[in-house]
Amino acid sequence: MFSYLQKIGKALMVPVAVLPAAAVLMGIGYWIDPSGWGGDNALAAFLIKAGAAIIDNMGMLFAVGIAYGMSRDKDGSAALAGLVAWLVVTTLLAPGSVAMLKGMPIDEVSPSFGKIENQFVGILCGVVSAEIYNKFSKTELPAALAFFSGRRLVPILTSVVMMGISFILMIIWPIIFSGLVSFGITISKLGAIGAGIYGFLNRLLIPVGLHHALNSVFWFDVAGINDIGNFWAGKGTRGVVGMYQAGFFPIMMFGLLGAALAFVKTARPENKTKIKSIMIAAGFATFFTGVTEPIEFAFMFVAPGLYLVHAILTGISLFISASMPWIAGFGFSAGLVDLVLSSKLPLAVKPFMLVVQGLVFFAIYYFVFTYAINKFNLLTPGREENLEDEFIEDTKGDNKHSIIANTLIKALGGKENITSLDYCATRLRLEIKDSSLIDEKRVKSGSSGMLKPSKTSVQIIIGPTVEFVANELKTLM
Repeated sequence: MFSYLQKIGKALMVPVAVLPAAAVLMGIGYWIDPSGWGGDNALAAFLIKAGAAIIDNMGMLFAVGIAYGMSRDKDGSAALAGLVAWLVVTTLLAPGSVAMLKGMPIDEVSPSFGKIENQFVGILCGVVSAEIYNKFSKTELPAALAFFSGRRLVPILTSVVMMGISFILMIIWPIIFSGLVSFGITISKLGAIGAGIYGFLNRLLIPVGLHHALNSVFWFDVAGINDIGNFWAGKGTRGVVGMYQAGFFPIMMFGLLGAALAFVKTARPENKTKIKSIMIAAGFATFFTGVTEPIEFAFMFVAPGLYLVHAILTGISLFISASMPWIAGFGFSAGLVDLVLSSKLPLAVKPFMLVVQGLVFFAIYYFVFTYAINKFNLLTPGREENLEDEFIEDTKGDNKHSIIANTLIKALGGKENITSLDYCATRLRLEIKDSSLIDEKRVKSGSSGMLKPSKTSVQIIIGPTVEFVANELKTLM
């Protein structure tokens, strides 16, 4: 199980690497126009929209990135299948589609379907697509359907499978979502302890995107709390309003920086430079804007126990800030931008103490993470084992495609004589160093014919099974 989670975590590094740049763009835009969010400043709107194009589509990025990263040979067909899976699920479970399928007015559709484009669905789509690719990308259909064999078959199968998964989600998603909302309303009555429980669950639910359900209870006006709206409007009791926001500042601005430093410290020597560059970008994003996903998704699957510690520490932070009270609020997220902007508001209470608390959490995160990583040999960023070998299958064998590939590679003068290899619907397309080494008679014994468009170009006609022969040739080369 842990090995599989590590594969997901490693695959997530592909889309996660894009997030810091998007976070910084949005943070700068929000800083330029903190009240209008781009409505009062064209440059701010430009930056916010540019960053939001990535941040708001994290689920889709995860679907594509995980499908690609977990595929056996990192092929674009797997990424396409991930996109197909995402489009099928999010289209079928959009509020308008659900209303039509269930024959009800759209205003009666569960609000949970308005949150269907989340990270959980993206991860689910990516994993399912990758598994289908790894299992069926080499499947050969009967001759009449041969064109749809192999990689072309994967998106088709993915769309069918995701239709079934969409039906299941249509039933269980509203139950999960509404259950979390009800639970959130209950714990909101527990004061500072409730704030701590909320902080813990907020981080714990991020991997599956269900934190939005809890956030709607505490941050907005679902249950009458409206913590964000009241804080910025100056409504409510000073020291109480903002308690569901303040404790995130020490974690997002400082705690996760300590975690990032621990990852660099414990990385293998050959990986330190790479991990350092990733963590500097991710750390700047979380400190400046409060966007934590670049760091959190880098370890939540490869070291789930460590992510649990992170969730617990977040809960403790919210409990401390709510108890003291030390209060600040945010409109975008708990980064430097919002701390500065909110510190002068009427309901802010000793916001500078959140910086002091943050420095303490920086040290806690650094030492706890470093100890846990070394003690339990956790495969955090920079310490990963080489998982790629697990995806490589032995394609050498006495099947007909392998026999044809072996025949062709010898007839073409050996693998050293081939500089590039590609294929289209029916033929191999190759670039050759020395055409005088080609044994045309032998080439024709393993194919339906050969063309020479130029002195270094060769096209070998195979037929609809060309993809499988090309795969065998790539393996031999």
